[in-house]
Amino acid sequence: MKTVVHLGKALSDETRLRILKLLEDGELCVCHLMRVLNMGQSRISRHMGVLKQAGLVADRRVGKWVFYRLEAAGARAESQTVLQHLPT
Repeated sequence: MKTVVHLGKALSDETRLRILKLLEDGELCVCHLMRVLNMGQSRISRHMGVLKQAGLVADRRVGKWVFYRLEAAGARAESQTVLQHLPT
């Protein structure tokens, strides 16, 4: 049940949906998300934490940069239907 709650929370925010759509094209650095979404690092990190907790994204650190990508396993399959119906 907790997984469903985390997934619902993650998909209920417009910014997080935009982030997921951006990540469909491949891995992105937080700095790129900041520029595209015109948001500060702390706001992006908070959104990424929610997406990560829901199992929708995975991250990797390279030096001081964090790169995010869509998670191949976990809740991504459930979110795919939602993402397909969002405008590009």
